[in-house]
Amino acid sequence: MIINESMSVWEALKESQNPIILYGMGDGADKVLKAFERYGMKASGVMASDEFVRGQSFKEFKVKKLSEIEQEYKDFTIALCFASQLDEVMNKIKDIAQKHTMLVPSVPVFGDKIFDKKFIEENSNDINEVYEILADDQSKKVYKNILNFYYTGKLELLDEITTAKDEAFQNILRLGDNEAYVDLGAYNGDTIEEFLQYSNKKYRKITALEPNHKNFEKLKKYCKNMEKVDLWELGAWNCNTTLEFNNKAGRNSAIADNGTKTRVVAVDNILCGLKATYIKADVEGADYEMLEGLQNTLRNFKPKLNISAYHRFEDIFRLANLIKEINPEYKIYLRHHPYIPAWDTNLYCV
Repeated sequence: MIINESMSVWEALKESQNPIILYGMGDGADKVLKAFERYGMKASGVMASDEFVRGQSFKEFKVKKLSEIEQEYKDFTIALCFASQLDEVMNKIKDIAQKHTMLVPSVPVFGDKIFDKKFIEENSNDINEVYEILADDQSKKVYKNILNFYYTGKLELLDEITTAKDEAFQNILRLGDNEAYVDLGAYNGDTIEEFLQYSNKKYRKITALEPNHKNFEKLKKYCKNMEKVDLWELGAWNCNTTLEFNNKAGRNSAIADNGTKTRVVAVDNILCGLKATYIKADVEGADYEMLEGLQNTLRNFKPKLNISAYHRFEDIFRLANLIKEINPEYKIYLRHHPYIPAWDTNLYCV
């Protein structure tokens, strides 16, 4: 059994005899509260890290410090509702989890599907199929732990599988000094900087797409004095069209029901048959469609791939299946890098 736990995080929270305290505010807490309504559950309070508590409210709750919650309740269960990759924040989360029961009710970055028994039943064939095609034991362990983490919300499942990006770049991708790099979701140039670090600052060509205008201006500034670089203010999709994106800057620019009209393209049409040797994609929930728009490139050139696999729960198996379907010659690896919850979980394909 890939998912070997009997009780989901939602069942554990619902059956808890203790008050449930949300740790965090914002989109994550909103999504958790909506799931609570779906499962007939209620939260008893909201807490935040001390430096963020300024007497504010979230929903109908006054936001409190942990020390205030500890004074109010003899015992309680914490539901973690935010994400971080900062060492000091992750260490604080783990310290609190040592003192109090803490669970992470997983909600998707995009979409509204919940990883529960119904979701597992609906996708069991695809889930099992991907486990069999993963290329090494570490990938299979990552896969099992991530799926069990989604289901149970147990933090220790992430600790067992977290590895640094160096391992993936050095042991799997092994970038050379003549790469034709395609960066999809290039943000402000930080992943171009990452690429240069691992390619010894040598390359044949860089092609970068970023749909958000503010981010794109930062990207242009970063690449100002670089040669052999093509920048496109575009999103990656499965065809050339115009979609609406939210107005969020940072890494959260994504397709939305309402927002700014933004041009998107099938990346095959940008490359026009030119060879790509390495593609990194972090396209905020459009990952499946992005791969559909790359089929010719994947089939004809088999570039190395570094693909985010955590924006939607189904991404961890449906993206791997699609890549293998497009080009069966790919070896598919899975790694999870330091992040709570299970963000920065990536497919590496060679």
